[in-house]
Amino acid sequence: MQTSTAAHVVFRMCFSKSSFLLSAILLVACCCTLTFPVHAADDTSIKHSFLGVGKANRAVIVGEDGNVEWKFDMPASDGWVLPNGNVLLALYGTKEFPNGGVVEVDRTTKQILFQYKGRQKEISTVQPLPDGSFLVAELGPEPRAIVINRKGEIVKTTPLQCQKQNSHMQTRMLRLLPNGNYIAPHLLDFAVKEYKPDTGEVVRVIATDERGREKRDWPFTAIRLKNGNTLIACTNGNRIIETDAAGKIVWSVTNEDLGEPLFQDACGAQRLPNGNTVIASYRAKGDQVKLFEVTPEKKVVWRYSGMKSGFHHFQILTTNGKPVKENTWK
Repeated sequence: MQTSTAAHVVFRMCFSKSSFLLSAILLVACCCTLTFPVHAADDTSIKHSFLGVGKANRAVIVGEDGNVEWKFDMPASDGWVLPNGNVLLALYGTKEFPNGGVVEVDRTTKQILFQYKGRQKEISTVQPLPDGSFLVAELGPEPRAIVINRKGEIVKTTPLQCQKQNSHMQTRMLRLLPNGNYIAPHLLDFAVKEYKPDTGEVVRVIATDERGREKRDWPFTAIRLKNGNTLIACTNGNRIIETDAAGKIVWSVTNEDLGEPLFQDACGAQRLPNGNTVIASYRAKGDQVKLFEVTPEKKVVWRYSGMKSGFHHFQILTTNGKPVKENTWK
């Protein structure tokens, strides 16, 4: 009612020569006020601390206040804060680890307590297992999933069925599933594959190229959820998809859904216990958003813009002071 009255006054003023210019200005202002979109603000009550890993950022722990609380100066592609407080990392190649490696680092002293040096081209991921051993993805001429014990000995080997021309793009977030199988996202194969560890048999394949391979929906992170669905981060495709057991997409989110370009190479992802999804934009630079959280309704409720570069992967550690317990969903 107030808007209609204001418009009516402006309309009448238009017939007054002495007020023509003023009325025109008021009319434009009124129209602009009525048509400009209003974006909902993020939920400022949400605060996360997290472990972030990458090439440029190295390995860092960021507190809920956004400040860096801990840093380990080696490039890493995957990592975990263990129950004992130590930090487990999969390392990119360095002088000390020319083919990549795995280290467990004392969080207080930053002393390396355990190490494994890669034996092929690259180590892409590591996951701590319940018995104290580690599941590792080793890339190269013979890509494989290996389990190494605390002595650094390989106690199990499973060949991975993927392309061998590009070692770096063979697989990323290899994980152990609750049923004992492995899940491996193979980037250039546009496929997430589930393996039987003892035989290497592929028992399920989820394709990520239904939009056409030119979209570069390379799967980087694949998470098997409690309901049996699989959450997949599609790197250069700049989207997250959730598929059912048959591989059908039942949920997805893109920049178009968000209404802003937060996706910039979606690498790491984590499904939180409340059903929200946190996503890493690896190519984000400067003040751009490096991590953001979306609801199932595709509303952004939290974002992190610190550091100068994005993260390959991360682990949300706490939310509003409370530990996030289900951290295997990453």
